[in-house]
Amino acid sequence: MFGKKALMDNLGRNLDRARDKRNALAFKRDALASDVTTLSAQIAELEARLSDEKDRLERERLGGEIEGMKKRLKDTSTAFAPVVAAICDATEAAAAVIPEAHELNSFLLSVATEVDIVIEYLLRELQRQTEAVRANHAALDLPQSVNDEPEPPKNNDRLLLLPAWLRRNQEVEKKGAAEDRLSTAA
Repeated sequence: MFGKKALMDNLGRNLDRARDKRNALAFKRDALASDVTTLSAQIAELEARLSDEKDRLERERLGGEIEGMKKRLKDTSTAFAPVVAAICDATEAAAAVIPEAHELNSFLLSVATEVDIVIEYLLRELQRQTEAVRANHAALDLPQSVNDEPEPPKNNDRLLLLPAWLRRNQEVEKKGAAEDRLSTAA
């Protein structure tokens, strides 16, 4: 009997050790699961912060690009006004010899007025877009070539084409003059 009792005690101790190991492993598993959950939450938080920072930097970049557009438009428009004024002065002087120069002068003045109106509108819209982007109310869609400077025009690109409305007016005047000649001839 003594052998059976020792065997039973030995099996009982082995069973207790196995249960202890199982419990220890279960505790480690639970601790690891808790650590994994904690790390997953930290990773999600860091990813969200990284995404927010990338978004902020992109908005800052976009706001800067829009500000650059505004500055370039202002600078170019301030250079445009003196050129138009100089051309107007020159056409006014030429009007003493060629009366048709008055037409060019009035055309230039109307173009300058329209350009001023449109540029003011564009500057207001660019300012509104800048504020919307920086306040996180606008989409971050802007073409990548925004900072690219336009190519300077080549000499053959400097042809002055009259606007369609001016060409039409000249065609109507020519037809009217031709009709007048026909009616006076008849």
